[in-house]
Formats: sequence, C-alpha cells, structure tokens
Amino acid sequence: GQGETFWQFRQYQPGDSAQAVDWRQSAKTQPQFIRETEWEAAQSIWLWRDTSPSMAYRSERTLPTKRERADVLLLALSILLLRGGENIALLGTGRPPSHGSGALDRMTLALVREAERENAVEAASLPTFELLSRHGHLVLVGDFLSPLEEMDALFRQFAARRVRGHLVQVLDPAEETLPFTGRSRFEGLEDEGNVLVKRAEKAKPEYQRRLEAHLAGLNDIARALNWSITRHRTDRAPETALMSVYAAMSATVRVQGNYGGGVF
Repeated sequence: GQGETFWQFRQYQPGDSAQAVDWRQSAKTQPQFIRETEWEAAQSIWLWRDTSPSMAYRSERTLPTKRERADVLLLALSILLLRGGENIALLGTGRPPSHGSGALDRMTLALVREAERENAVEAASLPTFELLSRHGHLVLVGDFLSPLEEMDALFRQFAARRVRGHLVQVLDPAEETLPFTGRSRFEGLEDEGNVLVKRAEKAKPEYQRRLEAHLAGLNDIARALNWSITRHRTDRAPETALMSVYAAMSATVRVQGNYGGGVF
C-alpha cells in the first residue's frame, strides 16, 4: 500500500486519483504531477506472461489453453495488487508501474495489443531483460520449458538488480502425464519438427524422467535466487495458484517491512 515518505514526482496519468495530484508542484508547469511515496516506488510490480506458440496447447477441448489460463491468472493477480494499492505494469510495454482505477484498463489493453501483434510475429518464450527499479517485484507466468541455462542467465540479470521474482509455471495435464498410447505423432509448436512414436506408452518413463529433471532444475534456479515458484495445471482451479503466488508475494513484503508499514 501507500507509504508516507516522499519519493518523486511523476506526470498524471488517466485513472490516477485527483487526491494524489500535487497542485503546488503542478502549478509551476503545464502538466499535472502526482506525488509518489517511497513505499509505492519500492513495491513496483511488473507482470509478464508467455505468449509463444507452445502456450496455445491444450490436450482436450474442455480445457483452456495454457495462454488463456495465464491471462486469467495475470489479470486476477493485477486486480488483487491494485486493491492493495500497489503499482503494476506489463513488462515490455515501456510504461512505468501505476495504480488507480485506470491501471487495470491499461493492463488489459496492453494484453490485447500484445496478443494482436504476436499473432503475426512469433513471440519469444522468455521476456527480454529490462532495467527495473531496485527492490521491485517481477511476476512471470509461462510454461518455462526453455533450456535451463537460458532461464538461469536471464533470471540472474533481474536478480542482480535486487528484483524479487515470482514464477508461475502453467502446464497442460498431458504434459505431465503423457497419457497417449499406441502409434502417436507429436508435432512441435515452435519449429522443433515432428516425431512419430510407434508405442507412446513405452516412451512415458523416459519422458517423465526428463520432465522431472527439468522441473527440479527450475526449482534449483528459483531457490538460488530466493525467488518463489508456483506450479499450476490447466485442469485445476486457478484460484489455488493465484492465492499461492499472492501469499508468496505477501511474505516477501513482510520481510521487507523497512520500506513502509503494512502488507499486501
């Protein structure tokens, strides 16, 4: 939530509360300025979700795609954070974190525009590194099936800025259980090519061994950086994952209580 110690002035944005306008500072120049406090700046939160082709996968028509579930989780988390008075922004848009009634509208519009752009251009499975404010939070939602070395290198760049990270891994149930049997053709969604397996059930033990090794490696990366990680399957209720990542962020704020009073 909002603190009391002055941090900086920034220009007024649609959706900001009129009560936050510093009229004395605004009277000196043409644009109106918002008076931000130290707690708001310290708890800036950037959110990102994977929109690469692999996120369009679903094993059954009754299930949402991984991307659809990622969008739900990201928007629901945004609502919770805004209700707590936090500043949010979508990573990659170039906009600074903001709060107020218009912040969610800006987030939703940014997601729609990003989706339209990525329908024509293949999106990357990982975000591009950006210089974020120190002591901010970064929430990344995706399947995180990229090579461990690439993820480790990227996450360490953010952690070097003392950014606290929260990973939300979204997987389809078939990606965990490999329920297929008999002659099966697996088609790569990101130019990996196709693989024809005569008896898919025989490939299951090796597949699960590799998946478990990958998940364990991702756990090690998060643990080394003191980041949180939440796993979610699209055949389960999204509320559980939402509250898990929200609780992880709340615990972090309590530890960083020297920035101000209160928690999410």
